[in-house]
Amino acid sequence: MEVLIENIIIYGFIFGIVFLVMFIYLKKTKKRSQKTEEKIVKAKEYGFYEPVSLHPVVSVENCIGTGACIEACPEKDILGWAHGKAKTINTSRCVGHGACFHACPVLAITLCIGTEKRGVELPHISQQFETNIPMLFIAGELGGMGLIKNAVEQGKQAVENLTKKLTKSSKADYDVVIIGAGPAGIAATLTAKKNKLRFLTLEQETLGGTVYHFPRSKIVMTVPLDLPLYGKVKLFETSKDELISIWMDVLTKNTITINQQEKVENIERCEDYFEVVTSKGRYKTTGVVLAIGRRGSPRKLNVPGEEREKVYYRLLEPEHIKDQKVLVVGGGDSAIESAILLADEGNEVTLSYRSESFSRIKPRNLEKVKQYSDSRKISVIFKSIVNEITDTEVHLSVEGYNLPQVLSNDLVYIFAGGELPTKFLEKIGIGISKKFGEAILSHKNK
Repeated sequence: MEVLIENIIIYGFIFGIVFLVMFIYLKKTKKRSQKTEEKIVKAKEYGFYEPVSLHPVVSVENCIGTGACIEACPEKDILGWAHGKAKTINTSRCVGHGACFHACPVLAITLCIGTEKRGVELPHISQQFETNIPMLFIAGELGGMGLIKNAVEQGKQAVENLTKKLTKSSKADYDVVIIGAGPAGIAATLTAKKNKLRFLTLEQETLGGTVYHFPRSKIVMTVPLDLPLYGKVKLFETSKDELISIWMDVLTKNTITINQQEKVENIERCEDYFEVVTSKGRYKTTGVVLAIGRRGSPRKLNVPGEEREKVYYRLLEPEHIKDQKVLVVGGGDSAIESAILLADEGNEVTLSYRSESFSRIKPRNLEKVKQYSDSRKISVIFKSIVNEITDTEVHLSVEGYNLPQVLSNDLVYIFAGGELPTKFLEKIGIGISKKFGEAILSHKNK
């Protein structure tokens, strides 16, 4: 009898512990789920929930709720955990590095471009990065993958795939002409050198492409990458200057020269080679790698006075601009970061944005611009549109005001995105279509 009582007490104690652990666990998971659901409601309210570019899609059937994808993501609240599954929250903030995709132990994540409602125009490319035109490849942001690490990887793979298919033309001077000297173009160039190809790299502006035009202190890379002929780049929180310095160093050591300030105007298919027509000449090549990015030319507002010398579309050296009355136009990360940098130099900064809230910026930028607005270091005017730019003023129309708002002004910086190089691609003959929630990277096509 005593043994029975002891067993009852022991099993009762064990049951009590198990019950307590389960109760605490369920309570914590319920609280965690509620927190995620609240974040989703807030994301929808502020416009962060709807993706604008590459983003993760979680398979509810396959997800086992390990949270590995959430832990792997270096951004904040792109993914959350609710009711035993991973869920997307602020998908408009996803930068497409794919860390969640690679971290999932059960292959439950796919990286997609566009949504059922919002399409994204992309050129037709195969899994080998070849377009509908044989031996013409696309790498980097133009193909939908904008992160520097992804662009570098695609630049390498595009040239490796081109090399496998290469049949040298007797009429071609080059095996490959690489167009663009941003992350993808530089990686493609180094891979061409590594594979001992006859190559030429053209850049319409300056080494670094879009990266070169970032503000000097902007953080451009937060994850390591493997650069051909250089090895692992293990810098974290890397600035534009550090990255460009690495590129210049590896190009110099390998005696590689890039034709800068040479714009490509056309690519013509001739027999078994291409003729690349530029602002400075014509080049015959067996293959082409397009690594020109998606921005193309800066998008203009098309308002009176925009042609004035005080209007710019990029901020290169904010440390040289002081005690000026500056208007920054735009609501993306570039606009926010530029406004903050200018405010830090003692300028009187006004930020004009056509929407009612910032919906597509990184969390750290959102927090910082709110801080600067609250402390009046930056004056933010939502629902505003530039009507005219004069020598000493800017005229804005603001929703809720009958008369234009007139601001004293010395400089204007416009960050309205860029015009996609669609016409150029169509002229070449590359197929373009809108992607509505289609997979760019899945474990089936990896």
